[in-house]
Amino acid sequence: MGQASASDLAERVENMVGPALHAMGFDVVRVLLTGGTRAVLQIMAERRDGLPMTVDDCAGISRTVSALLDVEDPIAGAYTLEVSSPGIDRPLVKERDFERFAGHEARIETRQPIAGRRRFRGTLEGVGKGIVRIVTEDGPAEVPIGNIQKAKLVSEEGIPAGGNMRGGKQRKG
Repeated sequence: MGQASASDLAERVENMVGPALHAMGFDVVRVLLTGGTRAVLQIMAERRDGLPMTVDDCAGISRTVSALLDVEDPIAGAYTLEVSSPGIDRPLVKERDFERFAGHEARIETRQPIAGRRRFRGTLEGVGKGIVRIVTEDGPAEVPIGNIQKAKLVSEEGIPAGGNMRGGKQRKG
């Protein structure tokens, strides 16, 4: 069997840790595995009750994730575990994110152009049937979720902010 891609491993880790974090009162926002000299596994989470994340929250998540990864050992070699909250430039990853933040300003970058453009900035109107609706200065646009390369909220007041608190653990493979 071939070696799994970073996105496959990130998805596997998210499926592995998601239920435990949910039981602790958190939702996984995003899991990223980046390479380089030393791999970094980033777990971005937020509280389900809408309150801001604390350093203690990040530390608790780090301990739980570390224990789960010690048992399953999905990542070969050494890596650094980094736990963070989304902060004010929150990435929009899942369909529910686009619905939850309807009415807020966002930036969306697509994999393939839509009507000749790949970048959209405007007010989110929500999502339906896998299509994100956003009103830009040029008018409304519809972006298929599968075509979104990256999306994030634009900093503005009123967005729940958790800051960039991080807890990390050096892991050896």
